[in-house]
Amino acid sequence: MNCLLKAYEQEAQRVALPTRDELIISHLPMVKFLVGRIASQLPPHLDREDLMSAAVIGLITAAERFDPLRGVQFKTFVEQRIRGTIMDELRSQDWLTRSLREKFKRLEHEFSVLEQKLGRNPTSEEVSSAMGMDLENYFRLLEEVHFLSVVSLDDSWEDEDGSPFGLLDVLEDKAIENPQSQMLAREMVDILAEAIDTLPEKERIVVTLYYYEELNLKEIGEVLSLTESRICQLHSQAILRMRGKMKQHK
Repeated sequence: MNCLLKAYEQEAQRVALPTRDELIISHLPMVKFLVGRIASQLPPHLDREDLMSAAVIGLITAAERFDPLRGVQFKTFVEQRIRGTIMDELRSQDWLTRSLREKFKRLEHEFSVLEQKLGRNPTSEEVSSAMGMDLENYFRLLEEVHFLSVVSLDDSWEDEDGSPFGLLDVLEDKAIENPQSQMLAREMVDILAEAIDTLPEKERIVVTLYYYEELNLKEIGEVLSLTESRICQLHSQAILRMRGKMKQHK
């Protein structure tokens, strides 16, 4: 009798699950939101429609591959896939060049080395000096790698089931049902909270407004009475600092 009851409950759960088409249709607004958020960081010559097409493909693929029995919410699952297909599209357009990635890695390295050497967050002047460039060129570099600083939040961890799990999942405070993911999330939250707390004040405010309040760079600039380009620089520096701290705990 218990076996029959259990089988009935499992069948009822399957019937209650949304279909593939329902998942796709209900999450199309998310596609538009993510494409808009990413496209706002890109040069204007890049075709937003190409990114939208790639994102929709990511949504369809996610709906086909989604397995609710793994205990991961579809929203969490699909966002990772959508961002992944957008990144693939950008690589196919040769925008995420090797040169740009090398610049980002060099910046990340300098931040990490200087922080360990100084025992505190290095200033912009100290980082620019270590990189052998003046402050103006350093700020220009921060703007150049800004999009990579956003992308870099996606490429850090997997949980024990192999599901992607990055800094962005914690920053956006998603509900994770998988027990292993919950444990990893708690650990990451503690480490990330410490990393955010140690950021310089303006960088900490930028991170909070961007990821928790979901303001764009222009809106954050209006709040802080700073230019959009300056907010872009502060965001890039904040992510570089946080990635360095998170890597120390991998």
